[in-house]
Amino acid sequence: MISPLRLLAAIFSLFLLVGPLHAQVAGTSTSSAPAPVSIPEDLTPEQVDDLVARMSDDQVRSILLERLDAVAEKNAAAAEDREDPITELNEVWSEMVASWTHVITTVPNIFSAQATAIKNFATTFTSFGALVLMGLIASVLVVGFIAEKLFEILTRRWHVQTEAEAEGDLWGAARYLFGRFCREIAGLVVFYVVIRAVGRGLLTPEQITYAGPFVFYLIWVPRLGAAASRFVLAPNKPHYRLVNIDDHWAKYLHRNLIGLLILIGFTLFLLHFNSLNGITGDDTRIGFWLNAGIHIYIGLIAWKAREGLSQMMLGTDPDHTKFDEEVAHYYPYFAIAVSAATWLLVEFLVAQRNPASLALLVQGAHFTTMFWLLIAPALDTLIRGLVRHLQPPMQGEGSVAERAYKSTKRSYIRIGRVLAGILVILMIANAWDLDLQEIAGGDADSGSKLVQFFIIIAVGYILNEVVSLWINRRLAKEMTAAQSPDEEAGEGGGAGGSRLATVLPLLRVTAQVAIAVIFVLLALGALGLDITPLLAGAGILGLAIGFGAQKLVSDIVGGIFFLIDDAFRVGEYVDVGGTTGTVEKISIRSMQLRHHRGPVHTIPYGEIQKLTNYSRDWVIMKLKFTVPFDTDPNKVKKIFKKIGAEMMEDETHKDGFLQPFKSQGVFDFDDVGMIIRGKFMAKPGKQFTLRKEIFNRVKAAFKENGIDFARREVRVAIPGLDDAEHLSEDQKAAVGAAAGAVAQQAQQQDQQK
Repeated sequence: MISPLRLLAAIFSLFLLVGPLHAQVAGTSTSSAPAPVSIPEDLTPEQVDDLVARMSDDQVRSILLERLDAVAEKNAAAAEDREDPITELNEVWSEMVASWTHVITTVPNIFSAQATAIKNFATTFTSFGALVLMGLIASVLVVGFIAEKLFEILTRRWHVQTEAEAEGDLWGAARYLFGRFCREIAGLVVFYVVIRAVGRGLLTPEQITYAGPFVFYLIWVPRLGAAASRFVLAPNKPHYRLVNIDDHWAKYLHRNLIGLLILIGFTLFLLHFNSLNGITGDDTRIGFWLNAGIHIYIGLIAWKAREGLSQMMLGTDPDHTKFDEEVAHYYPYFAIAVSAATWLLVEFLVAQRNPASLALLVQGAHFTTMFWLLIAPALDTLIRGLVRHLQPPMQGEGSVAERAYKSTKRSYIRIGRVLAGILVILMIANAWDLDLQEIAGGDADSGSKLVQFFIIIAVGYILNEVVSLWINRRLAKEMTAAQSPDEEAGEGGGAGGSRLATVLPLLRVTAQVAIAVIFVLLALGALGLDITPLLAGAGILGLAIGFGAQKLVSDIVGGIFFLIDDAFRVGEYVDVGGTTGTVEKISIRSMQLRHHRGPVHTIPYGEIQKLTNYSRDWVIMKLKFTVPFDTDPNKVKKIFKKIGAEMMEDETHKDGFLQPFKSQGVFDFDDVGMIIRGKFMAKPGKQFTLRKEIFNRVKAAFKENGIDFARREVRVAIPGLDDAEHLSEDQKAAVGAAAGAVAQQAQQQDQQK
């Protein structure tokens, strides 16, 4: 796009030159083309307006054509510079092949170039000076080791006391290992401070240039890594080990991790040593072979110790998921892939011959990257272990509380994973001197938009997990086994959960949907997409649903008012138009009732005309007992009162009563005997267990007091016959037929009742 200001400036400049020329040739019929002139940039709007007014159409046309040609040439050149991805990949591959070819051709120079570096080193200090330097370095190290040993001797009493006081649980082991690790680090700090002070006093700045990297890469880094490995793997203290790995693989990984750090330190020191002595990377490619050896070593360690690595990654959490098992199983192969990918990255950067990239490689940026990528799954295992031991114990009882507890644990783990991922990204960016804040701040850069996109998604994900975490913790408190119906009695009618426990699941779904929609729209906006059509489409969709799904709207609105009225709660036993059951689940448009025999009924809120709740506050249970007519009602009353008093003192049953079991006297008479009724008030869900126990106790008490339950009897009177043994066969048949008719009549009456 041509800037109008630049175009008008060019026109003005041309006018300044063309005006006098036009005046000189005004009397002739020939005209000449304007000569090229410099374009002034500082034009005011008044100058631009004056310029346009004084220019002719031909002059404007010629300048426009010239400027358009220049823009077209610039665009063509830019298009030539932008190659297609296939061409770029071919060029990258060609550069890497050329780099590897150079590696092969420089193989004969490795030893000679290294000998040259050593010769230059000896020339710099002279042969005697080089020996003196090595002797001084050894002396400084000896002094440092002596100081470290003295520090260990002085603090040995603390070490023995800590080990003696270490408990057998996880926290005791963690305290012991962390204390030992801190003492080792303190010893290394003493070692470093002493050798630094002594070295600055004995060595010249030029000597320190060689001695510093040697001590740092070949002594300090391996010893620091060994201390960290002893803290994590505890190869010689299996009873204090924090990770799930057996002794064989713990010792194997500890030894080889130290060896790997020594090899990495030797590689970095040698490259630094060669650079100081005039040997560049083009003279010898020994760095290629050492780097390849490091990655091969990592691959061999991961392959051979894959069983131990899988054990360590899986951990001991009994609530691990299938995803955790897959991560643990494939972690050794992931380590091999990361090592191979890092090696290819190094070779790509070396082939590019970018000085800045090569400087970062010498500083070990690729090793830092590989370290954080390999440790990322280990951080996940650490997070799961910490959550398992730091999470508060389960609040409440029952399956609902257990599910809420596990869901809370997974939320903690997912939040930890996001934070660990952010940490890994920041550490890798720091290793390569990448300013993520600067990248995220740009508006035109597509990379910055992508960074903003992932930041918004991560924030939304964490917010979603925090909401789920809070709701699950509240659900674990609200929904317990004590609030569930008595499953042993098999009748339903439990007290149900609290009002908050009923609303929280709906609140969780609503909050998660709202968070997902808001942050997805924000993320799409960060990518530069126009979200206005999406918002307009959502509004139109809402109107369509409102007009076209009136029944759905009726169900949703009805459910809202039922919840506001607190008509039912999860776990309560209700009757909806003849359909009874326990409220098992509620959604935004319907409720599910579980009958005590198993069937599940789904009822939309809009179809509920009347709802009867049997689980609210208290339940009165009335029991009927039929006794013979000659039974003393006062005696039965005393028996019932005694049973009620005994059950109120029973630890098993007293918590279920609100009022004790007592007699209501004679309720009715029938053709069998007297009907005596008793009643009690109980907590919802407990009445059936109490009823069963009362029946058992009443039966035992009646038997003890010589009271029988009335039974239905059929008596047949035969005139003139006193002994039933002298009945003829016809008379016996008549008696049986009469008894059967009476029994059938009584059964029909019971069915009608």
